[in-house]
Amino acid sequence: MGPMNPRTPTHAIEPQFLSRWSPRGFDGQPLPESEVLRCLEAARWAPSSGNSQPWRYVVTLNGTPAFQAVWAGLAEGNRVWAHRAGALLVACSLTSSLKRGERKPLGASAFDAGAAWMSLALQAQAQGLAAHAMGGFDAATVGAAIGLGEHARIDCVIALGRPDPQAPLSAELRERETPNDRLPLADWVRLDRWTFPEA
Repeated sequence: MGPMNPRTPTHAIEPQFLSRWSPRGFDGQPLPESEVLRCLEAARWAPSSGNSQPWRYVVTLNGTPAFQAVWAGLAEGNRVWAHRAGALLVACSLTSSLKRGERKPLGASAFDAGAAWMSLALQAQAQGLAAHAMGGFDAATVGAAIGLGEHARIDCVIALGRPDPQAPLSAELRERETPNDRLPLADWVRLDRWTFPEA
């Protein structure tokens, strides 16, 4: 049984958006490739600019040298729990594409890759899995581990697996192991004009 969900929406939305969160507690078991592919199938159908589909994923399954190599490139704060994920996925986006012999930048590729990630995360939740995206990693180490292509960047590393509320975590991490809140709409939505205080 997972933690109590303290999230309360201001406006009525579908429950999947409130129940999706990013735990650190996983059961330590490798995931079957078929379970990972189901999540990636959902990502496949995400929208993208000009239908460019610029996202690229490298999948590493727990118990393999590839998993260990990606795990070694994570920041220490992520390594202490991510070794129990069933898989580590390296989510990348293309920075340019070749059209009619000319290489052109893909300005919206990170935005599109983010849409694919959200699709993957919601599908994982529907399968009883959890997905936790991490920005804490050494890009050179992870890039070398996966043989990153010249015209791509790593956007995040995703820990994917079966959540385990009893997973061994430090007291500090255990305290954070609950769905968190979000800023109210009034902090980041304006009508007609940009009037945000930080501007």
